[in-house]
Amino acid sequence: MGKRQISKIILLETIFIGIISLLIGIVVGVFGSQFMSILVAKMFEADMSDFQFVFSQDACIKTCIYFAVMYVAVMIFNTFTVSRYKLINLLNASRKNEKVKIKNPFISVIIFIAACSLLGYAYWKVTGDVHSLNTADKILPPILMGVVSTFAIFWSISGFILQVVQMRKKTYLKGTNMFVLRQINNKINTMVASMSIICLMLFMTISVLSSSLALRETMQSQLVEMTPVDLNLYKTANLTEKYIRYGKEVATTKEQREDSRISISQTLINNGFDMKLLKDLTEINIYSTNNLKMIDFFGDKAEEVKSKFPMLKYETTEDIVKISDYNRIAKLYGIDQYELDDDEYIVLCDFDSMKELRDSALLSGNNLKIAGKTYKSKYNECKEGFILMSTSHTNTGIILVPDTCRLTDDMKQQHILVANYNANTDEEKEKIENLFSSEDSGFVQRLANRGLVIDGFTKISLMEASVGLTTIIIFIAIYLGIIFLIASSAILALKQLTESSDNKQRYTILRKIGCDENMINKALFKQIGIFFGAPLLLAIIHSIFGIQFALTIMSEIASVKELLPSIIATVVIMGIIYGAYFMATYIGSKNIIKEE
Repeated sequence: MGKRQISKIILLETIFIGIISLLIGIVVGVFGSQFMSILVAKMFEADMSDFQFVFSQDACIKTCIYFAVMYVAVMIFNTFTVSRYKLINLLNASRKNEKVKIKNPFISVIIFIAACSLLGYAYWKVTGDVHSLNTADKILPPILMGVVSTFAIFWSISGFILQVVQMRKKTYLKGTNMFVLRQINNKINTMVASMSIICLMLFMTISVLSSSLALRETMQSQLVEMTPVDLNLYKTANLTEKYIRYGKEVATTKEQREDSRISISQTLINNGFDMKLLKDLTEINIYSTNNLKMIDFFGDKAEEVKSKFPMLKYETTEDIVKISDYNRIAKLYGIDQYELDDDEYIVLCDFDSMKELRDSALLSGNNLKIAGKTYKSKYNECKEGFILMSTSHTNTGIILVPDTCRLTDDMKQQHILVANYNANTDEEKEKIENLFSSEDSGFVQRLANRGLVIDGFTKISLMEASVGLTTIIIFIAIYLGIIFLIASSAILALKQLTESSDNKQRYTILRKIGCDENMINKALFKQIGIFFGAPLLLAIIHSIFGIQFALTIMSEIASVKELLPSIIATVVIMGIIYGAYFMATYIGSKNIIKEE
């Protein structure tokens, strides 16, 4: 048979296998995507009442195109490879080893130490010095260090590990260890490249899955904690002729300025809202003064903090609330209430990175001058608490002062209204909700016609928002994590099955020199275990630091406190998928090398 005929056979074989696998993959993918949609919806407690079976024609076409491009590339390489082979190469292929370039063990050890040092520095950059990585161009160098270090570690280990084991005669000569190590050494060049790539893919899998699952769990718990009532409304107090709204200067009318001086409940009544629809109603004011800005809060530490975190808006005024006003809201929220002496203040802050900064100032005993009087901090750290609802801990700082503090009406910054809906069923709550959120609501239209602005949050809207953008982000993270895991497992499995086929004659030789099937199976198990275990081990070490970095980056969305459940879930997912591929590879390889 000529080379052209052999190439034709390979071409047809590849086409038939490709078509069959593509068709099966599309069918499984179509139904699998529906299952994934339901699974993710259940994870985030989304409303499934409008769920429909969806077939994406665009996704199907793209899948076929991408698959075809990859298969054409494979067919070209196969044809090219066959055309280069001579008959003698095919006859001796089973006994031919990869050309191994012997590495100097001394140089390999030096490169290994250098790679570990570089990797250690990269670890420190993404954990201990993470606050300096505030732009994309600063994040890239540690990532490149990790990639280069990973490749260098595998390259250098392959240069001296065999010599190290050979020095331990008892280990090297025990059972089939010598055979296993030689088998690995015979494929040393391709092992370095594939191990490095697979290690990085597994690292991405562990980091992405663990951090995204942890984020999801945290967001769910924080959402319940941070939405204790049905309604939060707020409006700017003491409007001037021009004021800043969403970063833009806005001119005001006389009616708007007059309305800003009255309470929110009075504005609601004036515009025809039925106050009987609300219960547990509480109103307070938030004050501010130009004599107390964020830069003033840090006191002697101001310059040090500014040098480390130049992006913060230090000229913004601090929010000041009377202790009795806050305690009324805290009682309604079911959170801690506080007490103050006449010369004390308390800082409420639950946003972790900001809390850390404020704690450093409080530890130094920073006193604040508010409304002409000096106050000392009751605690040397921030206390947890909030006024406005949110989907996570976003309070960057509220200063509680005694009721005796001389806060005047012209210091009022915002009016705040907190309430529950006077309703017993979800349908009744939805009706009241529409009065505040629907553009068709008469109340909303009356406010708009008069140019009056009342902002706010509702529990329902926050719940719906939490199943929006962040859900998409976490879904993509989980999807990519599983895809990376399957891809890396499949690459290792295919590589090992191919090598088992290539090395079948070597296992036959083992039988001829007296090794029983149990010893041969153990040798095969060890070899596959090393190939599957080596990249996983380094990936786990990478992930210890990668997860911390990922959670720091995602702290803007939610601050994760508990990692153990997500790590356990990740271990289970990896154990099922990675373990299944490992066992399938072992069983498949064992069937390939078994004696006929």
